Amino acid sequence: MPGEESKRYQHFLKELTEHFEDYTSPDIVESAGERIKRIRETKGISLEELSTKTGFPVELLSQIEDQTVSPQIGTIIKLSKSLKTVFGTLTAEEGERTCSIVRHDERKVISRSTSQEGHNYTYISLASDVKDRHMESFIVKLEPETPDQKLSTHDGEEFLFVLDGEMKVRLGEKVDILTTGDTIYYLSKIPHLVTSNRNEPTFILAVIYTGSD
Repeated sequence: MPGEESKRYQHFLKELTEHFEDYTSPDIVESAGERIKRIRETKGISLEELSTKTGFPVELLSQIEDQTVSPQIGTIIKLSKSLKTVFGTLTAEEGERTCSIVRHDERKVISRSTSQEGHNYTYISLASDVKDRHMESFIVKLEPETPDQKLSTHDGEEFLFVLDGEMKVRLGEKVDILTTGDTIYYLSKIPHLVTSNRNEPTFILAVIYTGSD
């Protein structure tokens, strides 16, 4: 029945919101910055060399490793390719599975905003245990846009589904507003930025193809 379906969906959104709030402690959030630094040093790559490979300023890379800036998903994809490792290794321990099932109470918040420098979203990985994968799936909590946010560009393709709220999508010079139930698919090489188009968070499902090595 439509009424029952609506109640179930509202329960899902309530549970999802509470999940983000329950897991915002720094003791629980896994640090991508620490993993990036460890892998970079293990491979004997300096910050200057990594800056040359990625095009990211040394200062930004240092801030990511020091956890004063939380990297965007596109930033992590570029770093993973430059460090010759898979995306998942930089956000969680790489698994050995060929299949991954994540129960609702097993979701892990793997990145959160740690500064006001434009990287203001939080995301939960939905399939971090599969080895050598080329797709990443997340539930993302988007915050409103800030003046210093920059468009991202990287290899791959992205599919986004708005679970709740209003999402502003910038693709190059074009701006679109998507609401609950809307979807968008685009090539990640197009400069892009997604943010909440309201004064409160917007929740989306994101599936990203990171491109072949």
